[in-house]
Amino acid sequence: MTESPVDQESPEPVEAPAPETWHGVLIERDAPFSRCQLVAHPPREQYVGFVRDLRDEDQFWLCLDVTAVDYLTFQGRRPLPDGITPERFELVVSLISAKDRQRIRVRVQVPEDDPVVPTLFDVHPGTEAPEREVFDLMGIRFDGHPDLTRILMPEDWEGHPLRKDYAIGRIPVQFKAANDGR
Repeated sequence: MTESPVDQESPEPVEAPAPETWHGVLIERDAPFSRCQLVAHPPREQYVGFVRDLRDEDQFWLCLDVTAVDYLTFQGRRPLPDGITPERFELVVSLISAKDRQRIRVRVQVPEDDPVVPTLFDVHPGTEAPEREVFDLMGIRFDGHPDLTRILMPEDWEGHPLRKDYAIGRIPVQFKAANDGR
């Protein structure tokens, strides 16, 4: 004879594990597409302090890269954990610990209407050029950067060519000595 639903004990609700944090910042282990790297999701306000804390605790001394992604037309973005609001732009910073042979990817959400984040230059001086590149091509400004000028595009260039809403145009190619009869 089978038990009726009234006779069965209802299972206790299982609490979801609390999200893991490091220096007050949400981190993921074994996140999808992370290639076994830790992935941290600091808000813009905690971004520099978090990276400084990682460096100061004698771990992540080297910043490998600073780049950005524009998710304007890309609907299949990598998943974000609960509590992280997706924005149009995402700043992605890769740090490495030679001591522990570990990498961490820092993903900072940057809103379209205020594309500004603080610079990492005071923590990792080697970020000067990558931050300029992100500014030049994506239009994300780095507050406190010592020389936030274009690095790849001409100074008089208008717009930021890697933004998804940048108009695609045609620039004629000028070949040297193309019209001199040779």
